[in-house]
Amino acid sequence: MNPAMIPEGAHPLASTIARFVWLLPLLPLLGFLINGTLAMLGVAKVGPADPSAGHGHAEEHGHGAAHGHDDHGHATRHKFAPIVSLVGPGVLVATFLLASGIFFAMRGVEMEHPYIQTLFAWMPVGDLQLNATLLLDPLSMVMIMVITGVGMLIHVFSVGYMQDDPGYPRYFAYLNLFVFFMLMLVLGGSYPLLFVGWEGVGLCSYLLIGFWFSDKANADAGKKAFIVNRIGDFGFLVAMFLMFANLGTLDVQGVAAKAAELPMGGVIATAIALFLFLGCTGKSAQIPLYVWLPDAMAGPTPVSALIHAATMVTAGVYLVARASGIFSMAPVAQLTVATVGALTAFFAATIGLKQWDIKKVLAYSTVSQLGYMFVGVGVGAYTAGIFHLVTHAFFKALLFLGSGSVIFAMHAAYHATHNHDDAQDMRNMGGLKKHMPVTFYLMWIATLAIAGIPLFSGFFSKDEILSSVFARAHHSTLAESSLLGIPGGTLLLVIYGLGLATALMTAIYMTRMMLYTFHGPNRTGAAEEPHLKEAPWVMTGPLVVLGALAAFGGWLNVPALLGAIGPVGGLEHWLEPVVGEATLRTTLGEPAHLSHSVELMLVSTAIIIAVVGIAFAVWRLKPAALVPKKDAPEATGFDRVLENKYYVDEGYDAAIVQPTVNVSRAVLWKGFDAGIIDGLFVNGSALLARAFGWMGSQLQTGQLGTYAWVLLIGVITLLGAFTFR
Repeated sequence: MNPAMIPEGAHPLASTIARFVWLLPLLPLLGFLINGTLAMLGVAKVGPADPSAGHGHAEEHGHGAAHGHDDHGHATRHKFAPIVSLVGPGVLVATFLLASGIFFAMRGVEMEHPYIQTLFAWMPVGDLQLNATLLLDPLSMVMIMVITGVGMLIHVFSVGYMQDDPGYPRYFAYLNLFVFFMLMLVLGGSYPLLFVGWEGVGLCSYLLIGFWFSDKANADAGKKAFIVNRIGDFGFLVAMFLMFANLGTLDVQGVAAKAAELPMGGVIATAIALFLFLGCTGKSAQIPLYVWLPDAMAGPTPVSALIHAATMVTAGVYLVARASGIFSMAPVAQLTVATVGALTAFFAATIGLKQWDIKKVLAYSTVSQLGYMFVGVGVGAYTAGIFHLVTHAFFKALLFLGSGSVIFAMHAAYHATHNHDDAQDMRNMGGLKKHMPVTFYLMWIATLAIAGIPLFSGFFSKDEILSSVFARAHHSTLAESSLLGIPGGTLLLVIYGLGLATALMTAIYMTRMMLYTFHGPNRTGAAEEPHLKEAPWVMTGPLVVLGALAAFGGWLNVPALLGAIGPVGGLEHWLEPVVGEATLRTTLGEPAHLSHSVELMLVSTAIIIAVVGIAFAVWRLKPAALVPKKDAPEATGFDRVLENKYYVDEGYDAAIVQPTVNVSRAVLWKGFDAGIIDGLFVNGSALLARAFGWMGSQLQTGQLGTYAWVLLIGVITLLGAFTFR
């Protein structure tokens, strides 16, 4: 029976708290409406009853408040800050509690089929009979728990981080709206509804990245993210057109059922999968559309944690897993996904080795780890990819928020001494362990997790991806296919090698970040050092929770090799109803299997790689020899290339942006707009009107004799016209 045809009331979840699933997106939407209203009320200027009374005094004090400071330069909180501080995080707390209730209800029933809740008829047009439906299944539930759980912690952290910002209500309005659209993305029961959430998070990303829009660099970063994502979204649209044209449906469950009827490796399945992946390269920052994400660090640091670590950038990974039925029928597309993911992971990791901005290190680390996730879902190991998505949300959110605490402390110290040095450059840090011990230990937990040290969360998920790649190099649809003439089995071994190299560099650049930030002597300055201190507990508390998740989150899916420490394959069993069939299709109907000795060898190799990377960084890097940014020499040679990110942005600017600007200026502006529209139509019609006006003015001389002669000539002309025929 088609799951989409199961009556809503007949599903075992229909009588549980899951029937309130519609409240999940509604609660953050309500928060957006409240905070958005307060943001507008906060900037509204109501004129006095008597405009001449006290105008100058009110204007003077209003100017100070608009910039978040009183007349003495002290920070002042927004007048609606207490309400916003309750509503903004409060709706996320309520959403997380509801999501937790639904999760426990789902654990108590058999989830052979998804729970589909129909809200209303959306597009009843001809053959396209599309309802607005919410789809609740194990995959969407995993994403919901990550979005609401990590999102809740980031909202709480933001209360402290953004407390003195004059745009405080606007910030939380955007943050709440983002969560609404992200929940719509993962709950969408059809690809168009999923696309609404997809575009919505893109809009919120633009708003949040450019939150401090008065700074041109921030505004440009927001525009860059928006435009680059539109390129990828074009691919998503084409994929939906192909789905409807060839499968006759855009319903998620309907597409999965019809995809299984397509020929293996056929043109239709491959084309749909590749166009879907084009959308993923934009949203999830893969080569060649990764360039927006590092610049997105211009936004507030909690935004980086929410959007660029835990949720939005992982939407592409979720989409591949959601469309696993299509991808499993297209081995060439799967190899493409895995190859692009591996190249992105390796490429971004090399750049991370030489970045000095603490957030830029984490940005390229995110791009790299997203590459790992695409390697996982690309080889048909959908559980491994989603597993790394979850653990990455834990340790990368912790790293971003931890860096936010560091930046918060640095800004406070520089503000106290009126210093204008770069508060995000690691060369201006050092020795912060003494001043921020809680942040120091928690960020080391996250660093060990991302480096793959046992038994931290990243070790389990990263190892599962690498083992899955190695296992599928033989006896899989991928091994039997080829990409650009390269046999699939050979390509998978190359991808495995790139994964190991990336793991080595990850351990190096993350250890480098920790050494330069927390170890060695302090380089902030003698006057500034007394002002360095731990962030308030409203910010540090969420870090503690994320630290526990980063340390123990790997227990969600313990491999059989380490079954003694926890339940084996918990997440794999949970996701089996959604991705199990597609996974088996990739492995030719049999679960991917490695012998105990081979698996032990792979795990040992991964551990050695991580330990060697950390040891090399500790041995090679000397924080005591580092000097502050203002005294640092210019990078040379290949270091300069890495520091400037291989000049990819400059290459795009020279090859695409500037030619587009030049053509637009010469053809569209000066040629069409100024030349044809202004010159021919606007100015030309004006010139014609002036010409007729001049002719008329020449006839209106005011001379009676002239009028008599004109009248006479006119009469003679008329008589001649009628006489001489």
